[in-house]
Amino acid sequence: MNPVPLINHPCTLCCRPTSMWCSRCQSAWYCSPEHLQNDWPRHRKECIPAAHTSQNYNIIATPPPAEQQLIMVSAILFAPEEERPRIITVKCRPSQIPSHGMCPMPLVNGHFADGQTESIVLTQGLNGEPLRFPLHLWYSPTALSRCAPVNRAIYHITSGAAAKPWCGTVVVLKFNGSRRQGYSDAGSNDLPALSAYFLAYK
Repeated sequence: MNPVPLINHPCTLCCRPTSMWCSRCQSAWYCSPEHLQNDWPRHRKECIPAAHTSQNYNIIATPPPAEQQLIMVSAILFAPEEERPRIITVKCRPSQIPSHGMCPMPLVNGHFADGQTESIVLTQGLNGEPLRFPLHLWYSPTALSRCAPVNRAIYHITSGAAAKPWCGTVVVLKFNGSRRQGYSDAGSNDLPALSAYFLAYK
């Protein structure tokens, strides 16, 4: 059984309810490609291409892409002003091309004041042992370079013994396997490997 379209807009030409839009601007609604073609002499004057459409415009009425369901996973937040790391929930946007097996994109920018993030992947834990579930660290490169206040949560789990103090926020996600195609919930069991990394960081 096909789901009933949730979008119900009046056709620009005849006002009949429709769930299709102009694939070029994605802001005008039509009940059929024919009605878009009939309205094109008028609509073309206001049809501004959507930001993510390609130059090879396909001027037809098509259903909008289904709203993608965000994936929620537990992550570890090392906030600079907090004494201990804590578990948070991070939303991940699914890959645009599921058949390619690409990993979802974590939406972590809200945890970083300047919005700039970089990431590294930890594949080794204590004593250089390979991690079955690699850890994905997100951090602010500008916080590290400008020597922002030392991250107290990281200072705490390393007992202050790190060769170089880590500055700024860190968010850690855990991959669901070595192929890194998705995430699973991170938790306190991942802290020893993270502590080893921060101790070795120079």
